[in-house]
Amino acid sequence: MVLPGVYAPQEDTALLAGALSDETLPPSAAVLDVGTGSGALALAAARRGARVTAVDVSRRAAWAARLNAARAGLPLRVRRGNLFAPVGGELFDLVLANPPYVPAPGVGRLPRGAARAWDAGVDGRLVLDRICREVPGLLRPGGVLLLVQSALADPERTVRQLRGAGLKAAVTRRRRIAFGPVVRGRERWLRQRGLLSRIETEEELVVVRAELPV
Repeated sequence: MVLPGVYAPQEDTALLAGALSDETLPPSAAVLDVGTGSGALALAAARRGARVTAVDVSRRAAWAARLNAARAGLPLRVRRGNLFAPVGGELFDLVLANPPYVPAPGVGRLPRGAARAWDAGVDGRLVLDRICREVPGLLRPGGVLLLVQSALADPERTVRQLRGAGLKAAVTRRRRIAFGPVVRGRERWLRQRGLLSRIETEEELVVVRAELPV
């Protein structure tokens, strides 16, 4: 169930779900799904017996995740708040993140409403940089971050920042997809900024996996 104004599972969700399926989770693993949207990834982890906390800044998304957990008969702790604020001081075996990552025109203008799920500042890194700074403090030794983003928002920078924070990080999955409505709507601007070439007709999504050494 996806409530109006809540980000619906799309290709990025599926790509991250595939990466999740490859992970070995310890019994009763503590999992955090940040930017949970409708809760699709959180529920995928809960089906594997994990203890899952789902966080979203959107009130409607938090309600959608709760409703979907109840419909599935799965335990899910849902918290509404900005990124990691609702789980300060907690540690996790796995953090899942599908943050906003689409570059957006308008210097200094913060996204509002449903656009908070995709608009991420002029370089697409409004939330990505925060995740890179803050996630090491939420991982147990051996804990893993799985993050999906667009190549438009510089995955190499994500990898560099995570490595600089002491994590082992690399791009582990890639998928090219047709432009969705958000990218199509600002295609000319993205080409003018050099984020898309003149001939590109697809967007590349990647999964970055980062692990805190034991």
